[in-house]
Amino acid sequence: MNLTVSVLGTGIMGAAMARNLARAGHTVRAWNRSRAKAEPLAADGVQVADTPAEAVTGADVILTMLYDGATVRSVIAEAVPGLRPGALWMQSTTASLQDVADLAAFAGEHELVFFDAPVLGTRQPAEAGQLTVLATGPAEHRDAITPVFDAVGARTVWTEAATRLKLVANSWVLAVTHGVAETLALAKGLDVDPADFFGLIEGGPLDMGYLRAKGSAIVEGRLSPASFAVVTAEKDARLIVGAGADAGVRLDVAAAGAERFRRAAEQGHGDEDMAASYYASFPG
Repeated sequence: MNLTVSVLGTGIMGAAMARNLARAGHTVRAWNRSRAKAEPLAADGVQVADTPAEAVTGADVILTMLYDGATVRSVIAEAVPGLRPGALWMQSTTASLQDVADLAAFAGEHELVFFDAPVLGTRQPAEAGQLTVLATGPAEHRDAITPVFDAVGARTVWTEAATRLKLVANSWVLAVTHGVAETLALAKGLDVDPADFFGLIEGGPLDMGYLRAKGSAIVEGRLSPASFAVVTAEKDARLIVGAGADAGVRLDVAAAGAERFRRAAEQGHGDEDMAASYYASFPG
């Protein structure tokens, strides 16, 4: 089934998702605050719009993949003149629980069918259409939104609490990232060859693919282009800490991790991969 899909936000993730939607045969319109970031999508058959309202006019599905909840609120407000009652809204921006509730309320006011649908994955799985979609939404409209989920992801996990699950999953991802970064920083400080560390744990229960991927990126200096940028990782870390606090859960490691990302960004690594947390272990 061919759908008209409006993609609002064409950063690392949104651009990849727009391309995969177009490759799947859907009509795709894309908008980005900086039009220059969206222009390359035209080569993939994506129509680049000048405004959010233009992008969503007549759309069957609206996909928001923006920086945070505040940005989504601002952009979807700009889109109001083009919104069509009954359109499906796939809200994939990682946002706070309160933001998601507010956006769902906005959808109700404008007769949109709201799906809380953050995704798990970074640049490479996004480009390959191999994301995991975490989805919460009305059962009677699932068949209608499934072609979009299938175009951007390899798996859809239906849950009653998509954003809650995403924050839990991201807390693990960020903790492991900092673990790799600090381990290799300590190795450098103690003049230990990273290869000796990797050899020591090889094939055992402490070994894992993610460790290898982030570890090699740090050792080889391959932190650009980012799979997931430091500044975005800091934003997510603070969402996690806030969600924990609201639930009466103290998250010391996540809070310290947010500070590591902040320091790395201050050192000029904000647009690099989140493994650049490594640099927060060193002065300057």
